[in-house]
Amino acid sequence: MNIAPDIYYVGVNDHEIDLFEGQYEVPNGMAYNSYVVKDYKIAVMDTVDARFGHEWLDNVAAATGGVAPDYLIVQHMEPDHSANIVNFLKAYPNATVVSSQKAFAMMKNYFGKEFEDRRIVVGEGDTLPLGKHVLHFVAAPMVHWPEVIVTYDAYAKTLFSADGFGKFGALDQEEDWACEARRYYFGIVGKYGAQVQALLKKAAALDIQTICPLHGPVLTENLSYYLGLYNIWSSYGVESEGIMIAYTSVYGHTKAAVLSLAEKFKERGCPKVVVCDLAREDMAEAVEDAFRYGKLVLATTTYNADIFPFMRTFIEHLVERGYQNRTIALIENGSWAPLAAKVMKGMFEHSKNITFAEPVVRITSALNDASKAALNDLADELCKDYLALQDSTANKSDFKALFNIGYGLYVVTSNDGKKDNGLIVNTVSQVTSSPNRVAVTINKQNYSHHVIKQTGKMNVNCLSVDAPFSVFEDFGFRSGRTVDKFKGIDVYRSDNGLVILPKYINSVMSLAVESYVDLGTHGMFICSVTEARVIGDQETMTYTYYQKNVKPKPQTDGKKGYVCKVCGYVYEGDTLPEDFVCPLCKHGAADFEPIK
Repeated sequence: MNIAPDIYYVGVNDHEIDLFEGQYEVPNGMAYNSYVVKDYKIAVMDTVDARFGHEWLDNVAAATGGVAPDYLIVQHMEPDHSANIVNFLKAYPNATVVSSQKAFAMMKNYFGKEFEDRRIVVGEGDTLPLGKHVLHFVAAPMVHWPEVIVTYDAYAKTLFSADGFGKFGALDQEEDWACEARRYYFGIVGKYGAQVQALLKKAAALDIQTICPLHGPVLTENLSYYLGLYNIWSSYGVESEGIMIAYTSVYGHTKAAVLSLAEKFKERGCPKVVVCDLAREDMAEAVEDAFRYGKLVLATTTYNADIFPFMRTFIEHLVERGYQNRTIALIENGSWAPLAAKVMKGMFEHSKNITFAEPVVRITSALNDASKAALNDLADELCKDYLALQDSTANKSDFKALFNIGYGLYVVTSNDGKKDNGLIVNTVSQVTSSPNRVAVTINKQNYSHHVIKQTGKMNVNCLSVDAPFSVFEDFGFRSGRTVDKFKGIDVYRSDNGLVILPKYINSVMSLAVESYVDLGTHGMFICSVTEARVIGDQETMTYTYYQKNVKPKPQTDGKKGYVCKVCGYVYEGDTLPEDFVCPLCKHGAADFEPIK
């Protein structure tokens, strides 16, 4: 199967397997991917599982037309990709193995030798010319083993991504990519979010049109969708708005409380409620959903002075994979000495950015008036942002929203008559309180300045400290003149018809422009407040917090050159061209500073 210029798929489908890595159910089988790059020299990218050696070698021979390959590229040493290295070298005795130093050390563990007489050791920045195709190697340690490299073919604009962007399921099965890719990611790669983020940053500087993973389909269209999901997953961001309830129940009383709470969430406008019985549902599916949503309710019984075993296992899976940036609510049931909430909370003591919702609901055997009231209070607490976003339940005159103005960071939304737009600003201030007036200053070069001067209206969305760096990439690094920043996003709207960000904000204010002050490079809009909503009680994102906690730290150790002050991109070289434009945030040379 030809998948890119001179690149052929030679992988296999496995429908015999029931558990991948001995634990993950794969009802639709598994694909072990391998590729051939045909040029003046021929390279084979990785092997397949041991059980499919003959089928794979047949595929290789068919793709090469019987011509012996020159190289075997080994990107990852897990046996489902490396088991046929020896068989390949027996079939092609003149071929050379190309891999990282750590991979060759692992080959000795598996095969008893490191192939010193027929190998090329490669690492970050090394290349292998095949002809017009030149393979560029990128180190990807702990994505998700330490020896991993990924490979970029600049001629075909193709990234061979090892286990990155993989999914469960054979290639001859039709199924949703995101569902099984998400389960695969959080089950297998999820612990290594920081390492995946580092790799994504390297990938951002490449022109990629095709992604060839070692599991799952080759990706050729809408790559921004897949890259965007990987960015959310690896930064432990919230992918979908909603609440997950994970529970165990011995005699049905905890289950009754959970089902009641789920209905209360729906009544209060929660867009998605997922209920999971941990004793009966696939644990990997449960872990996937816990990372997908921003709010998690854990409900279980006290069991042997601890918690029910399935709940303990579930929490252990979350903590092991770096569960963070979430709100967790606790429900405990105990007939004489409830301890479940204390135990569950203690299991997250080393997790980052976990907020525990109040109240903790305590059930003594079965629901009574007190525990029913606590469920109502918990539903109100977890759904207060949904209530504030809905027209029917929002308090549109909650001028406490003005208290969230500081030297912070905001997304100003507007509409040019054809599409919605959003812009990051850090100059919003209240100028009068009777009537309430706000000043917003915007650079004249920004498209939003032009739109707001024409329309006379805007919304100011006050970002909260849970906003990930992707928000600043979306609204700060791209121009609304050429990009639809809200394409494919379900949004809320205020009475003036403009967008309210669906998450990562604590307040929003609708503004009507009363006057304009020309400040040279910038324009100041003096506005009246026509609508104000408090969405949540998270702290406002300040510029200082962004610099210290959100903006990626540039990797400048041992490097000589310049670093972008906006996004941290590093340009290596003695001189920065005057017309250089940052490939990440699109800011010019003026926003770079020398590496010290």
